[in-house]
Amino acid sequence: MTASESDGPLAALDRLFVRALLALAAAGDAQRRLACTLAASAWSALRRSHPREAERFNGALHSLTRVQHDPSKEESLVSQPKVLDVRALIPMDRHRQIFETYERLMPGERFVLVNDHDPKPLYYQFEAEHTGQFSWKYLQQGPTTWQVEIGRVAAQS
Repeated sequence: MTASESDGPLAALDRLFVRALLALAAAGDAQRRLACTLAASAWSALRRSHPREAERFNGALHSLTRVQHDPSKEESLVSQPKVLDVRALIPMDRHRQIFETYERLMPGERFVLVNDHDPKPLYYQFEAEHTGQFSWKYLQQGPTTWQVEIGRVAAQS
C-alpha cells in the first residue's frame, strides 16, 4: 500500500494540488501570486476540519514566498505597545497564536508580529479569511528578523 493510499483520497488530492501550485508559481510572478492566493484559500478551507491537510498548504505558502533578502536592510527591533514574538514557538503553533491575537483586537487596534522568516504566507492566509478587514505593514524585513504590523481595520461609517 502506498503512502497516498494509506492517507486517503483527501491527502492524495492535497499533495497533487500542492505540486500543481508549485508548478504554477514557476511560470512567473503573476502566477506565483495566484498560486499563493489559491494555497491560502485551501488552507483556510481545511484548517479547522482537516488541520493536517491544511499544514501542507501552509508549507506550500512558505515555499512559494521564499525570497532572498539584502542583509544591509536589517534594522533594530521596533518598539510597539503590543508585540507578538513567535520565534520561540514551535512552527505548528505560530499561526494559531497569531490568528488568536488578531481575533482579540478591537477595530483600529494593531500588533507587531516578530518572526524568524518572512511571514508572507500568513498575509495570504489573512487575505483568504479577512479580506479588506486587516492591515499589513512591514517594519523590518530580515535577514534574521521580520516585523510586521498587523491591524484590524476600523469600521467605515
